[in-house]
Amino acid sequence: MILVTGGAGYIGSHLVMALLEKGQNVIVFDSLELGHIETIETLQKYGNLKFIKGNLRNLDEIRGVFMSNKDIEAVVHFAAYSQVAESVKNPQKYYYNNVYGTLNLLNAMLEFGVKKIVFSSTAATYGEPEYTPIDEKHPQNPINPYGNSKLMVEKIMDDYDRAYGLKSVRLRYFNVAGADSKARIGEWHEPETHLIPNVLKATPDKSFKMFGDDYNTPDGTCIRDYINVEDLAQAHVLALEYLKNGGETNFFNLGTKNGNSVKEVFSVCEDVKGCEIPLEICPRREGDPAILVADNTKAKKTLDWEPKNDLRYSVETAYHYEFKNKG
Repeated sequence: MILVTGGAGYIGSHLVMALLEKGQNVIVFDSLELGHIETIETLQKYGNLKFIKGNLRNLDEIRGVFMSNKDIEAVVHFAAYSQVAESVKNPQKYYYNNVYGTLNLLNAMLEFGVKKIVFSSTAATYGEPEYTPIDEKHPQNPINPYGNSKLMVEKIMDDYDRAYGLKSVRLRYFNVAGADSKARIGEWHEPETHLIPNVLKATPDKSFKMFGDDYNTPDGTCIRDYINVEDLAQAHVLALEYLKNGGETNFFNLGTKNGNSVKEVFSVCEDVKGCEIPLEICPRREGDPAILVADNTKAKKTLDWEPKNDLRYSVETAYHYEFKNKG
């Protein structure tokens, strides 16, 4: 049995789908503050999934999950707030939820003898890039409370390994894109903040806002590494297998090692939609680096992971989910 916190959310739900399709029994623990019960109901059609509504900030609620499910062998931890701008305005919210909530989870795991966890971390722990592609040796100097909260958890996990033997794999994502290839689940944020769905949702009455076209890049727009969400889910499956096979605490960057500019993404979205998308060029946003691209060599070598889906595939699956499934 695998416990997935935040399994009703975007990335968590795709990992749950991948586990269910492998015949794995899964428990999802989610507050539904950001996730959706409709996503859970869809997932339950594809395997043995138990859903428990609760919040990691309540120690008794997460203890209750372990108390009533003694066969939990590992945890995949997604549950977190993740909006950079909001974290700057309200750091208390982020530290209380992302750090304190994770401490409750880790302490409950220790109490019930569960010592394997895969953690959803982020490239935001690196801060401003000193070089690209960014490998795991790059200094970790976050520039916002969101990145700080994730780095704090990584450091806590190191201490918990040394003191208690709790083994963790931290997966540092770059930009996640796409949806389930069969349009069963996909990206569903309210409000939506990610690039691809916002480009696809643009209408003549609501143009897409592109922030900055004067960066030191070939076309003047920011370059990011867009990793397909199903490829990302597969990395979590492999990380669980790594821990099951006795792997030590470790950390990996997850990206494609290839960057795409905002204008390139916009062009692919127009092509997939088959129409011109209204565009408004706006000033740069503060704190947006020109280039963020992952060096994924370590994940390929140690986890035997290989990203298979390109940017166009991610846009096509996102479009199919957004307009053919959600309407």
